[in-house]
Amino acid sequence: MNLLKTLLLFITLTVPGALLAQSPASQKELANKIMNDSRLDTVEARALRLLTGFTAGTSYGEIWIRDFNTFIEGSLRARGRDEVKDKLLLFFKIQGKDGNIPDGAIHKDQANVGYQYLYSDLAPGWAIHKNTVETDQESSLIQAVKKYIDITGDKSILTDTIGGRTVKQRMEDAMNYVRKERWSVKYGLVIGATTVDWGDVQTQKGWGVAINDKTKWAIDIYDNAMFLMAIHDFLAMKPAGYKATRYWGDLAIEMKLSARSHLWDAKAGKYIPHIYLDGSPFPPLFNEKQILYLGGTICAIQAGLNTPKEIIDINNQFLKAASQEKYATIGLTVYPPYPLEEFPNMPPFTYQNGGDWTWFGGRMIAPLIENNMANEACNELSPMIDRVLKNKGFFEWYDVKTGEAKGSGDFRGEAGVLYSAITRLRDWAKVHK
Repeated sequence: MNLLKTLLLFITLTVPGALLAQSPASQKELANKIMNDSRLDTVEARALRLLTGFTAGTSYGEIWIRDFNTFIEGSLRARGRDEVKDKLLLFFKIQGKDGNIPDGAIHKDQANVGYQYLYSDLAPGWAIHKNTVETDQESSLIQAVKKYIDITGDKSILTDTIGGRTVKQRMEDAMNYVRKERWSVKYGLVIGATTVDWGDVQTQKGWGVAINDKTKWAIDIYDNAMFLMAIHDFLAMKPAGYKATRYWGDLAIEMKLSARSHLWDAKAGKYIPHIYLDGSPFPPLFNEKQILYLGGTICAIQAGLNTPKEIIDINNQFLKAASQEKYATIGLTVYPPYPLEEFPNMPPFTYQNGGDWTWFGGRMIAPLIENNMANEACNELSPMIDRVLKNKGFFEWYDVKTGEAKGSGDFRGEAGVLYSAITRLRDWAKVHK
């Protein structure tokens, strides 16, 4: 018996996930549980009803690319292929001359938020806006095109011509914009303003979504994971005979090495929040490295930056953080949140500063399944499903202190991520039932 225990311990330490992999009998039991879970049917049906539209939610009149990227899979089930393709092409029509991709577009007669709107001759009737503190718009569009092709098989979108340039050329224009305007040569990584994890509001008071003279430039894992995924997607889509403007595959390898070298804290088993390029916005005594960035870390896992053993450890960190708050799930943005005196633009446990977002937490389900953690995936998705049923709809974020649904109602980002998570879970169950 002692020899058996020793052998099991050795396997646990040297073969991550070996003991997490379930026996065929337990896998079958879990698969049947998933296939017979009527909650999943209800949430999927509600998601598809909501995904007949393209705006982000009731509080947003805009079509946002960072949102659309996360619900395009459901859109292609709920709407016609041509309608979805038309909305994707809209973002290439509003692309900047320097290659940048705006956050989104709204009908001109509804453009009444505080943005400095731009306009494009290629998209008459639309007003354009960009949250310049973030660097995920270009990556989001490329990822969305890849999802569209994967689901529809329609590669013709790559040769559609807009303003004299094909979509594949415009995707490279977007990637080259990031390399030229949002790049640190010193670190070999993407840069952006100092925000909370994946958030698009910078620390300083005022109109927090726009670069200004108080902006503190930084490097974080979210922007880099998103760009790395975009490069992988572009290389997977690129026609065999297409001559790219640079060796993107080499850049992806270099980025992975740089992210691991500069952003991954191996001792703590987590990503550091920021590398600052021109000084930190926080006082020297504030220990920002204590904060766990959940959303960006999930994207890093999706981008292939972590080993199976690290993913197990990361998931345990997520669960530990969520256990500290009564109504929290692994959708927490960050934990602990930034104190108000350090982040005056956003109080702790509100919105992106410690609010709970299924929009990101739900993205962890597929990586868990892919790493022999289907039981964990099922358990960690469950409270997100229950929350939708309790509130009779999809909401932007949730208060971890009270459980109250917050932000925009009919939030399509949450609906899309849950639709995809349910699909992945059921795909696994169909194989193992």
